[in-house]
Amino acid sequence: MLIDFFFTLKDAKIPVSIKEFLTLLEAMEKGLIDMSMDDFYFLSRIIMVKDEAHYDKFDQAFGMYFKGIDMIFEKHPEIPLDWLSKRMERELTDEQKAAIEKFGYDKLMDRLKELFKEQKERHEGGSKWIGTGGTSPFGNGGQNPEGIRIGGKGGSRSAVKVWEARAYRDYDTERELGTRNIKVALRRLRKFARLGAEDELALDATIKATANNAGYLDIKMQPERKNNIKVLMLLDVGGTMDDHIARTEELFSAAKTEFKNMEFFYFHNCVYDNLWKNNHRRHAEKFPTWDVLRKFTPDTKVIFVGDATMSPYEILQPGGSVEYNNEEAGATWLQRFTSSFPKFIWLNPEPEGLWQYRQSVSVIRQLMNNRMFPVTIEGLERGMRLLSK
Repeated sequence: MLIDFFFTLKDAKIPVSIKEFLTLLEAMEKGLIDMSMDDFYFLSRIIMVKDEAHYDKFDQAFGMYFKGIDMIFEKHPEIPLDWLSKRMERELTDEQKAAIEKFGYDKLMDRLKELFKEQKERHEGGSKWIGTGGTSPFGNGGQNPEGIRIGGKGGSRSAVKVWEARAYRDYDTERELGTRNIKVALRRLRKFARLGAEDELALDATIKATANNAGYLDIKMQPERKNNIKVLMLLDVGGTMDDHIARTEELFSAAKTEFKNMEFFYFHNCVYDNLWKNNHRRHAEKFPTWDVLRKFTPDTKVIFVGDATMSPYEILQPGGSVEYNNEEAGATWLQRFTSSFPKFIWLNPEPEGLWQYRQSVSVIRQLMNNRMFPVTIEGLERGMRLLSK
């Protein structure tokens, strides 16, 4: 049975191996879990899925393989929440419980399909419809020896399948970003080092030192292991970037959390001879771009964030800025950044399918040596891998 489950995961493009499959079989053989579907779900996910980005694919493959209950719900309109709100408790005698019909799995699923077509309103305390507090096998909060729990909490804990929203669907690499999964993608860019005060127990060193000390405890300490990557983030603000404020804020928030050694500056449309850190005081508190170029070491990772949507003159011509008469072209400043910092990328919140219609995007991509990536999970992962090389 589980061999087919293994191949179902493979078909879902989840990178599982024979070794992981054998580990799952060994864990079950040793009785690490009770024989319940929920326990098996969590055990198999822990063993078979090594990357959070595949959690949603695993959920879908798991549901499809174990009788396809998830797929039935995917193909039908959502049930109104009011139908599923629990408003009553019902206690049945043993005789009443014994009288409740057991459908069996196939009949159960066929009947559920019929109810999706027939039911038009909320039901409570009944024995037939999708509802609450009754003896129907469909709904929640009631009594039935087998059924499908839909919404809310269970009553007698006898559901054949618990249907709830997939907890990890945002990790699918084809979905757009949220702050949580941006962090997952940014973690691809890591370089750990132990720096600072020795305030963490060095377990391996302690064991070795204790053994060498004839068994007398010899505690060894070490600095905390931290991500030592240095990141400089330059963010375009204003103008067409106003359409991407929410996504850019999520990216910025996630980056500040993941990269402890991160510095940032703002620019508008293209980088010129000044940058700033406070948009409300951008005209009063400017930072010369030359100073920024000199301040950071060459191993700093530079991430530009902008939609690259502007007049090409703003990139290629002195005086092309829409705000002031810049003495040198934006392209000159971008080339200085790419020459000073070998590891750089440009993240573009515009959908990648639109890039071909923006002349300025083509110009920026050329200046960035085609290191432009969309702000999607897949795009961020590609960008982080490039910066990590």
